[in-house]
Amino acid sequence: MAFVMALTAIGWAAPSSAQSFGNAMVVNNEQIIIGEPVYEMRSGVVYVFDRDGDGDWVQSQMLEPSEASAANRFGISLATQDDLLLVSATRADSGTGAIYMFESDGGTWSEVGRLVTDDRTPADSLGSGLDIDGDWIAVGTIGQNSARGAVYTFRRDGDDWVQHSKLAPAELMPESRFGAKLAISGEHLMVSAPSVDDGQGAVYQFRYDAGTDTWVEGGALQAPLVNAQAGFGADIAINGDVALIGSPGNIVGIGSVIAYTFEDGAWELGTMLIPFEAAAQTGFGGSVTFDGETALIGAATAGFGQGRVFTYTYDDSVGEWTSVTQTGNGVDAEELFAAEIAVGDGFAVGSAPRGDNGTGAAYVVNWTEDGWTPAGRLAGVMLGIDAIMGDEVRCSEDGSADMFDCEQVDLLSFIPLGEMDAQRGINANDVWGWTDPETGREIVLVGMTNQTAFVDVTNPGNPAYLGRLPMTEGSNVTVWRDMKVYQDHMFVVADNAGQHGMQVFDLTRLRGLDGSDPVTFSEDANYDRIHSAHNIVINEETGFAYSVGSSGGGETCGGGLHMINIQDPLNPTFAGCFQDMTTGRDRTGYSHDAQCVVYNGPDEDYAGREICLGANETALSIADVTDKDAPVAIAMATYPNVAYSHQGWLSSDQRYFYMGDELDETGGNVATTRTLIWDLEDLDDPILAREYMADTKATDHNLYIVGNTMYQSNYKSGLRVLDISDPENPVPVGSFDTVPYGGDDAQMDGSWSNYPYFQSGVVAVT
Repeated sequence: MAFVMALTAIGWAAPSSAQSFGNAMVVNNEQIIIGEPVYEMRSGVVYVFDRDGDGDWVQSQMLEPSEASAANRFGISLATQDDLLLVSATRADSGTGAIYMFESDGGTWSEVGRLVTDDRTPADSLGSGLDIDGDWIAVGTIGQNSARGAVYTFRRDGDDWVQHSKLAPAELMPESRFGAKLAISGEHLMVSAPSVDDGQGAVYQFRYDAGTDTWVEGGALQAPLVNAQAGFGADIAINGDVALIGSPGNIVGIGSVIAYTFEDGAWELGTMLIPFEAAAQTGFGGSVTFDGETALIGAATAGFGQGRVFTYTYDDSVGEWTSVTQTGNGVDAEELFAAEIAVGDGFAVGSAPRGDNGTGAAYVVNWTEDGWTPAGRLAGVMLGIDAIMGDEVRCSEDGSADMFDCEQVDLLSFIPLGEMDAQRGINANDVWGWTDPETGREIVLVGMTNQTAFVDVTNPGNPAYLGRLPMTEGSNVTVWRDMKVYQDHMFVVADNAGQHGMQVFDLTRLRGLDGSDPVTFSEDANYDRIHSAHNIVINEETGFAYSVGSSGGGETCGGGLHMINIQDPLNPTFAGCFQDMTTGRDRTGYSHDAQCVVYNGPDEDYAGREICLGANETALSIADVTDKDAPVAIAMATYPNVAYSHQGWLSSDQRYFYMGDELDETGGNVATTRTLIWDLEDLDDPILAREYMADTKATDHNLYIVGNTMYQSNYKSGLRVLDISDPENPVPVGSFDTVPYGGDDAQMDGSWSNYPYFQSGVVAVT
């Protein structure tokens, strides 16, 4: 079969939960340096911030390694001294890890070298812990020796740094992860092993003996008041003969910091510091800095996740902590401020990993007569794939279109989220489409975690972003948003979104827009009989919508079919509930997704009836909802190795229903991507005719059917196209891998959905 199609790919961005701005931070002179290590498309980046003429902090440089390779975790740990900056990349060189060295020339950093170990092995993760002091560099490698871990020291030799020693206590057990955090100061070195004793954690001490030129192990520090899961050693700070060890999980999550002093050749247990406004889950001690006089201690989960910095003053003359204050970042948001802390001259910076929708941010505070005061917010930039527009990118004979793998599918354009007014950390989710009946223009409706965007793909090589509909005021940013169309109106729901309701938007308002001045729209109506919902199903023949997976308030119908009359689109009305109580994980009839049609298939008993087929978590559910006051369960059917019945679509003759199970691949229930093929010749007795197994391991998500062609969005393997002319024997005829990194493994990262119903043949993919 000859088959060629073209698509417009919309809305790929680096996964928002994994960019990690602020994962590591240091201050060098008057510069703030912040790592953002977690990118699947690049090695990771390190940002440098300087003050401008007005005293505001601005990005002055972005560092990347010369030997760049995707997902190297460059920037996961940082250390600096004088004009030297050390940046670890724990996944460099196939997971062995490396330390990149940069030197500053007047505040401009340039790469000058790299440190690796002489006995490196795969998965060492060199650079998990990192510090520098004087002529010594200490580097942790948590993955070595079955994750027992080790620490390497390097010593300056002229202009070079030479590996000096390898440290690993003999008592370490597998998965101890020794080297996760460390601190070096003068002749002292301390190293944490956070997984020791089921997460209680341990910190080992070493002291340099100049006579033997060795680092001598002194055993684990005593920590008698530290409980299980305390995370003892989550952070370590040493200055002179005083050391501070953080335990953010101690005391039922309140957290603590234990101070030690070095006396008579040994570290002596000293004061335990706890927050003066102690509350469960404060996380006090997750980050610690100490300059000999002042200790800054982070409590990222204090204030219900807002985060706090506690400042303690140390009087060395009497060996006592004499005062304590606390400060926040001046922002009323649950961003986990102070998860990491770095200190400069008169200022400090604290990371906020939940900032920017989970990509991370950082806040600067200045020291004044009134204590710490907020002084600015820092964040990275949106990094991802650049827009691809203009000329069509053909799928070549070697199976590639630009950076994407493909087969018989050409790329018309690619639109990154930043081109659609998306902020950092906003991701795409579902997609649908609308063809203007007056103009014939084809508009893609792009779901995102906080909005729905409108993109005109009438000229698919040069798509035009027309505007956006923000989420309902007062609702939450959420992973799930779904939309469908009826009579030129869009209906939008969102799951786990609070009081979102169902937005109604008149799509004819898009007429006349050309993208030159994108518009932020408001909804035309909102149906509030539901709050959150996972999907919205519409039967365009009858004018009824079905909210499924409803939750959080309103009439949830147990997560089953919440039926809505939308024949007057701007005045939706509740029509009833349907729940098949034999289905769903909690036996409430919860439906994850459904398709509702006026039935014209082979079973004459139901000709002309309104039938809904639901993917109900544990089974296929078939219902007759013609009478909204008395809907009837027709049948339910289970299947082998069920994990999570997710979504499906009828064949054009309504004889077969093709369904995906979202969790069977990730759960190991099946070896490769599975599509369930149901024979519905008799609606009362659905039969599993076949399980089609693809040649990839990717997790399947949404599928749709046009004629004899099935379009599957299967996360990391992207769009998969199958010929179903022989319904029980699908044949792959095309593919476009929208995820140009990693393998096609079973993860929930990649193509969410597609819309293949434009008459032009353009397929929109998110």
